[in-house]
Amino acid sequence: MKNIIYKILIITFLLGTSSCVDLNESPVGLLAPESLFKTPRDVEIGLFGAYGWIATERLYGRQFVSALMLRSDMVDIGDRGTPAERQQVNDFNMDAGNGMVRLFWPYWYEVISAANAAIAGAEGLSIPENEINPLIAEGRFIRAFSYYHLVRIFGEIPYIDYFIRDPQAVADISKISVDEVYKGIIADLKFAKEWLPDKYPSDIKSRATKGTAASYLSSVYLTRGQFPDAYTEAKWVIDNKDLFGYALESDYQELFRATNGDRPEHILTIDFLGLQTGTGTANSDLMAPMTGVRGADHQGWSVSVPSMKVFNSWDDRDYRKWVSFDDSTLVKGIMVPYTQFDNTQRPHIAKITRFPGNASGDGRESDHNYSAFRYAEVLLIAAEASVEVKGPNTEAEDYINQIRKRARNRNDGTIANFPEDVQSGLNKEQFINLVLEERRLELAFEYKRWYDIKRRKLGDEVFKGPNAFESQPNFDSSRDYLMPIPATELAINPNLGPQNPGY
Repeated sequence: MKNIIYKILIITFLLGTSSCVDLNESPVGLLAPESLFKTPRDVEIGLFGAYGWIATERLYGRQFVSALMLRSDMVDIGDRGTPAERQQVNDFNMDAGNGMVRLFWPYWYEVISAANAAIAGAEGLSIPENEINPLIAEGRFIRAFSYYHLVRIFGEIPYIDYFIRDPQAVADISKISVDEVYKGIIADLKFAKEWLPDKYPSDIKSRATKGTAASYLSSVYLTRGQFPDAYTEAKWVIDNKDLFGYALESDYQELFRATNGDRPEHILTIDFLGLQTGTGTANSDLMAPMTGVRGADHQGWSVSVPSMKVFNSWDDRDYRKWVSFDDSTLVKGIMVPYTQFDNTQRPHIAKITRFPGNASGDGRESDHNYSAFRYAEVLLIAAEASVEVKGPNTEAEDYINQIRKRARNRNDGTIANFPEDVQSGLNKEQFINLVLEERRLELAFEYKRWYDIKRRKLGDEVFKGPNAFESQPNFDSSRDYLMPIPATELAINPNLGPQNPGY
């Protein structure tokens, strides 16, 4: 995929329109898709543009994923000199003027707009459905992927599933219900599962396949509490893993080494190209400095840093802990422990900073293929859904044990005896808690934890309970499972109201 990112940098910002509320200012939507898309290759390039919007600083390059990190109980603010907007997201005292939300809301709609343009262009071509539907399916997957993030963050949102020919027609668009948004997401993912290919040449994982669509369906159903459906979709992916080329990586560390590119465990990656940037933050990845150590040789800003409780609670025998954290780093050529870090004396996140590939001195503009979904998560979904449907069972135990077995395989070739296999005899509640804990560790710092807290309504427990890793007394369950609709958007279009409760 790296060899097409150069094209993405050029075309990404030709295909999107502005957010659905400021279209009067940027009426690119007046362009007709039939004038832009004359061949399937044109549609494919349009889809690359939609993927390109995701790989921007506003979304997977910093703003959006940083908000997900800070909202969780796994990452706290390190340097309190960082801008207030980040502290507000972390401390649950944000308002509708928050700068992070104001930046990433319209960019998700840019992704959606680019996908809708490609879909409309494909549908306008006189080509047999077996040739054009795979491209339509890819556009519908990208749209579903975007709305799945938006609906979990904001709840009721505007839903646009068509190409905007006249911006004025959506200038006063309203929100629709959460149920209706999910109805559209599921319909798109089902179509994608039916028509997407099993694989792409060179096994590229930064484009969606049948396995990608089914994996996201399993996640959507899990989030919705439709556990039989979640189990069915996850089990289908597991049963067809060889067809899709999925397998657990033998060494956990290799998943987070940018020079490795896509791996068999990856189901969907967000692909950045090292030291390359485009207009409007395209391909701009700043997550390494956001999580890196301020004052270190590999300079960072110590913004998103786990609390000491997160580090100390993680068993030292777990290899995944040492892949996930840097508890020492080079400062002026000398390796120093975290107790001597200049700004924030805590272990920092290593998954992003340790092996950024072709990148600048502080790791920005990395070569990472960030994992948006990987096979380990499918196993975890299957385990959780199976227990919800059937109670504790040996199949669910096996899914967890596969992940733990991999975690025992160290990069020095030795096999550890920890983490141990799941012990039989757990009741349903204990097993579900075990799966959630396994997700917290296995998927640490991969932008999943906040969504688990939200879907299981764990906020009061994880932020106010006696065992909280990160005490957040401001957390309010009647407000903070949603973020506010940006005030700037509401000012332009009052029909986006009412504002989410508490803001």
